[in-house]
Amino acid sequence: MAIAKAERLMNLALCLLGARRPLSKRELRESIEAYLEAGNDDSFNRMFERDKDDLRELGLVIETVENLDGDVGYLARRDSNRLPPVTLDAEEAAALGLAAKVWQQARLAGAASGALQKLRAAGMPEDVDPYEPHGALEPRIPVHEASFEPLMLACRDRRPVVFDYRKATAARPEQRHVEPWALECWRGHWYLAGWDRDRQAERVFRLSRITGKVRSRAGAFKAPVPDVVTVRETVAGWAGETADRSAFIRLRAGSGYPLRAKAVSVRELGDGWDELEIPYGHGLDAWLVEFGPDVVVLEPAELRADVVDRLRAVAKG
Repeated sequence: MAIAKAERLMNLALCLLGARRPLSKRELRESIEAYLEAGNDDSFNRMFERDKDDLRELGLVIETVENLDGDVGYLARRDSNRLPPVTLDAEEAAALGLAAKVWQQARLAGAASGALQKLRAAGMPEDVDPYEPHGALEPRIPVHEASFEPLMLACRDRRPVVFDYRKATAARPEQRHVEPWALECWRGHWYLAGWDRDRQAERVFRLSRITGKVRSRAGAFKAPVPDVVTVRETVAGWAGETADRSAFIRLRAGSGYPLRAKAVSVRELGDGWDELEIPYGHGLDAWLVEFGPDVVVLEPAELRADVVDRLRAVAKG
């Protein structure tokens, strides 16, 4: 369906751009095969109005012209839809090249390379090599999850999605119906923020816990999209980054490096165990459960109880 609509929009745009005079709805319907297949005039009119609005939203300037007889025609003049030449200085070209290089390890590598080729054809300086190293550090955004691309497109197009999601404390995945808002990378992991229709609340999902395919659903969003989506702040809060107290845990030697990285202090206990003092905030129990038998909570007591409860829930399945 998405391919058919894209083809229909392209055909409509070409008709409007190629016409030397305004074209009526009847003429457009006779020129585009998809419109000929519309069941009746009402179906065609609804389809045409949606397509016209979509093209305008994409930036195509469509004029509505009424002749002396009162008939309405549509036209997209080439001079009104011609973009000015692309002019980039060396610093701007280098910035775009660096941005494209970030995506070279992701599934957007092909799109990034194609965009650079178009920019070069449009006037990007030839002496700037976007893939030339710009320093000792090479920026990359790791994207290994198959769900990234469909979720990115769903965020862009404001399309609801359905996917199976396994929480850290659950043995089996559950189906989630989500209105996706934004994707963000935090400490090497991608997260999706959106509106969970089943729970009627904002939720953040870690992409590595999405199982199976992400399926798109028809219809518009039911919940308003916030102006600012604080993905990192939400995840940081769950991970205890905003903590104002400490927890003490035993951690098996040679394991749990994310925990060691945020530890306030580390003390060797011997027998293959270390004692760590780590920040304690909301969601720390869920994070500790992920390390399984490599972590033992010493204090506080409520954190230990929460971790034990989560482990028992996982064991019960």
